[in-house]
Amino acid sequence: MVNLNTELAKQLYLRMRLIRRFEETVVKLVDDNEIAGVCHEYVGQEAVATGVCAALRSDDIITSTHRGHGHIIAKGAKVRHMLAELMGRTTGCNKGRGGSMHIADVSLGIYGANGIVGAGAPIACGAAFRFKSSGSSTVAVPFFGDGAINQGVLHESLNLAAVWNLPMVFVCENNLYAITTPIKDASKVQPHERAAAYGMSGQLVDGMDVEAVYAATAIAVEKARNGGGPSFLEFSTYRYCGHQTAERFMNTSYRTKSEVAEWRLKDPIENWGRRMVEQGQWTVAEREAADLTIERELEESVAFARAGPWPDPSTAFDYMYSTTYPGLPARGVE
Repeated sequence: MVNLNTELAKQLYLRMRLIRRFEETVVKLVDDNEIAGVCHEYVGQEAVATGVCAALRSDDIITSTHRGHGHIIAKGAKVRHMLAELMGRTTGCNKGRGGSMHIADVSLGIYGANGIVGAGAPIACGAAFRFKSSGSSTVAVPFFGDGAINQGVLHESLNLAAVWNLPMVFVCENNLYAITTPIKDASKVQPHERAAAYGMSGQLVDGMDVEAVYAATAIAVEKARNGGGPSFLEFSTYRYCGHQTAERFMNTSYRTKSEVAEWRLKDPIENWGRRMVEQGQWTVAEREAADLTIERELEESVAFARAGPWPDPSTAFDYMYSTTYPGLPARGVE
């Protein structure tokens, strides 16, 4: 394990807590019809996004998934702009055009969440190839779930990264279920064991322990940064909620209450906060004050999002293309 200083330990807690409360706020906004459609909650998996992104530099890049809010926040996006995006306002990360599954901010190294399973991997390969070709030490990190492990595009990306020795860290968040399909019914081996077939190192890490996540990622990132090529990290984790926000109304039975309760005991936020108090890194009162700060940030962010203007229908084609095409308006090219 790495020896985390108090400041970093606090930052990890605050980031996990912010992600958790952001997701719980989003659920309420969905229920109140202030966010259209459904969202894929990240509740329970916060240690993975937080620990991975804490090990990255600001110029390193990530690609995300349909369950991407945690990754985006962990890489530095402002929650006020994310909420505005989810609520369809022009003050959102992508001017209200991306929504929950397609948030991006290239300036922060966020090359986009993606509604297509496994589709972020080849995008990250392209970025990593550019980094290597230019002599940069920047690293690319694609996130994907266990549901992506049998997608051809992921295997093509793993092979390409290995053959070209790209500066990448493949991050698999194994939360045991691809929607409702257990991974044990979809694969004979653990996801990280696939890495060996491509001549790549693979490792299984406790994804409910933010310190373990950070430590494993820091080693893999340093390896990639110094020309050692790609690595595959599988983080065992668990989503406490359903596949998406509507599932709680669907009376599903693919998970047992006892299984959920068992994983609740591994809660990454509560356990990390308790450990910090026990180690004297802060007091209970200081932790409670930090929690209140996050509540205020979210309240202000919701107000910011609600106050944002709706997009003008006449701008529907804006920002869609890097150049103009016949029949499309010329505005919005950036």
